[in-house]
Amino acid sequence: MTNLDQFESVFKSSDKAAYQYAMPKFRHVLLVTDLDAEHISRFTKQVRTYLSAVDNDVIQWTTITGDDFGSVKQLLEQIENRKPDLIVTYRHLKSKAWQWPYSLGEYLDVMTQATAVPVMVMQHPHADRTNAHNLINTNHVMAITDHMTGDDQLVNMALTFTNNQGTCWLSHVENQAVFERYMDVISKIPLLNTDVARESIAAQLLKEPSDYVAVCQREIQTHLPNLKIKQMVLMGRRIDEYRKLIKDHEIDLLVMHTKSEDHLAMQGAAYPLAVGLRTIPLLLI
Repeated sequence: MTNLDQFESVFKSSDKAAYQYAMPKFRHVLLVTDLDAEHISRFTKQVRTYLSAVDNDVIQWTTITGDDFGSVKQLLEQIENRKPDLIVTYRHLKSKAWQWPYSLGEYLDVMTQATAVPVMVMQHPHADRTNAHNLINTNHVMAITDHMTGDDQLVNMALTFTNNQGTCWLSHVENQAVFERYMDVISKIPLLNTDVARESIAAQLLKEPSDYVAVCQREIQTHLPNLKIKQMVLMGRRIDEYRKLIKDHEIDLLVMHTKSEDHLAMQGAAYPLAVGLRTIPLLLI
């Protein structure tokens, strides 16, 4: 490596991502359901209690029932006409497939991609898989990603849904399988020292999100001094790691991105997480 390369590496490593605190505002929450009137009232009350961190007297709550749409197209038209800031629904809307752990259901699959509105995904009302501490409040919220650095939107959304004096976890799980694939390639290149590459690359992959979270912590504390901000940056198998984190820290809500750049389908890493993490509500943005 030349002196110029070394200087450039040092310069780049010292360039840390900034964070801008900007809490999103919600004025209209749309509940999408296929329940009957009695169960809608009960479900709405439960949801509003659970979302007390964002619910207030200013927010307008409206409902789309199963009688209001008979197709995905009709549902999307209803959403477009009502222009909500947040959609609340549940897995396998208008479907009995909630009994099997293989999808979110066609309505939810399309809804998360065809609208720009954040979608709160609850458990199906007939499914009994929610952890005992869930649906009471959002005292423990976790933002999850494999690219935390510079993701102000994810951080601010997670903060918004965390109750005052609660704990917001900013988590980054680097994909162990992908890392091992690249290490295998590097091991086959004689000019590269595999041990040095493994240690250095792993350290840098985890350093960048750690540095960003530290920047976030300092800035957030000036605005929300009663909120605890904790970081979790590691490498592993994403679904397994998040299941463990959810259990160990009694997480009430996960916040994650679901849109790919072309918006044609849920991004590759998000879908297995959304399907696999079934015991906890998700905020899909």
